[in-house]
Amino acid sequence: MKFLLTTLAFTAVISGNAQQSYSALDKKVLVYTTADNTDYRISLTDTLHFAHMGQPVETQVCVFVDPRQKFQMLIGIGGALTDAAAETFYKIPADSRQELLKAYYDTVNGIGYTLARTNINSCDFSNDTYTYVTANDKDLTTFNLAHDEKYKIPFIKEVQKAANNNLKLFVSPWSPPAWMKDNNDMPSWR
Repeated sequence: MKFLLTTLAFTAVISGNAQQSYSALDKKVLVYTTADNTDYRISLTDTLHFAHMGQPVETQVCVFVDPRQKFQMLIGIGGALTDAAAETFYKIPADSRQELLKAYYDTVNGIGYTLARTNINSCDFSNDTYTYVTANDKDLTTFNLAHDEKYKIPFIKEVQKAANNNLKLFVSPWSPPAWMKDNNDMPSWR
């Protein structure tokens, strides 16, 4: 089974006052590459070093890092565990499934994802439109996860196990049920 992992490499620029309080010049960046039709498979392919740089020109892509400025906390990197991903996962051979889980969630021999997003009710990556309750059931007496119990919930459990239970889940509805919307239409894009 072949996997595509994207590698980003960039040069960090230390400018102005940021250098006075923090120096990244002694830090290094390890570049790992995975590429189809090569022997590269999460292979260390380069070591880069931070360097001083003058004023960049408009055509240069630069990332400026000022460690004194904090805006948001990064809680993890990951992907989506949708109905389509779960159904596709169970269509591939079991050994390939384990290889895929290792490639994405293993912190030593994979990329170590620690975050996943999944949907409540159906989304645009579902094979049909469904909700967990029947129309107009405001008391939720018809609540039922049967649709997700077939593929999505077992898939999420396998991913959690592969991530050594170090997986944060972001779970959100793609759209409210149709009966909760004034257009009476489930898909969120309508």
